[in-house]
Amino acid sequence: MSKVVRAIDVGFGQTKFTLGRGEGSAAELRCASFPSLAYTSMKDPGAGSAGDRRKTVALPIGGTYYEVGPEVQLAADNYRATQLHDQYLGTPEYLALARGAMSFMKLDAIDLLVVGLPVSMFQARRAQLERLMTGSHDLGRGRSVTVRRAVALAQPQGALVFYTAACHKGRTIGQEQSLVIDPGSRTFDWLFSRGMRLVLKVSNSVNRGMSDILKTVAQEIGSDIGRPYHDLPAIDAALRTGKPLLIYQRPYDLTPILPTVRTVARAAVSSMMEWITEDYSIQNIILVGGGAFMFKDAVRAAFPNHVVQSLRDPMYANVKGFQIAGENLLTQAGEAPEAADVPAT
Repeated sequence: MSKVVRAIDVGFGQTKFTLGRGEGSAAELRCASFPSLAYTSMKDPGAGSAGDRRKTVALPIGGTYYEVGPEVQLAADNYRATQLHDQYLGTPEYLALARGAMSFMKLDAIDLLVVGLPVSMFQARRAQLERLMTGSHDLGRGRSVTVRRAVALAQPQGALVFYTAACHKGRTIGQEQSLVIDPGSRTFDWLFSRGMRLVLKVSNSVNRGMSDILKTVAQEIGSDIGRPYHDLPAIDAALRTGKPLLIYQRPYDLTPILPTVRTVARAAVSSMMEWITEDYSIQNIILVGGGAFMFKDAVRAAFPNHVVQSLRDPMYANVKGFQIAGENLLTQAGEAPEAADVPAT
């Protein structure tokens, strides 16, 4: 009987998760995501009228409901409910985001769940995260899901697995050295590997991610308009799409701010380069993560003699690799992962 494998990557900015594989010969991995925001209430906010429903779920944890999901911004108040600190893993918000991802999977049981951690937290928090994810999870309204086994990986390890599969490197990767660079919302992670084995002494994270870039832009805007500016999602959307940021109904030109923004990316890359002393021996440099588009120039400048590989949908590279790693673990154990799955509606 086939086993159900799923993957979740709870990031500081986005929570990504897999929904299994689609049908057909290609059997593409299907993924989804929602903002890593959780808003609290004493009652289930979805229990009201059907006309007021939004695409969120409310998870009961410790006597409080935590609302998460793609339309969580509709639940927002004046407080932006982010958790950008090293104790994130131990918060009810983290658990709510992970359970929210499980809820959208629409499963009663998961045989193997693969999850991720920033590189700097991996050794210290791996066992804690695996315990947190294993067992029965209350999803609210009488629903629950049982996770029979959980495995935690360093987040860029997932990208390395996905790169190996997507670029058909299975026969050669074992003899190559690779550097995976993963700019996320809060952390700038890098992973150095020999073959598929993580070299921890050369891998690490620094707290210089997209949130620092967005805050830098917001501070510059605030200085210009004469009052604090806090709409970080609007800045993020403008930077990603190239569309104008609207302030007071008028387009606001971000071009003069970009040189200041680039200093944040260069600082993160400079921190990494203190650890990467023998770059001439690296065969693969892979840039992934939701912040890849803002860090690519700084990364390429740091490695002028290399080709920096970019993957399609870099935000999902880690979680796709988690899914593949989980399927490989079952196959190696002589168990059959599901070939294709369409969750119940």
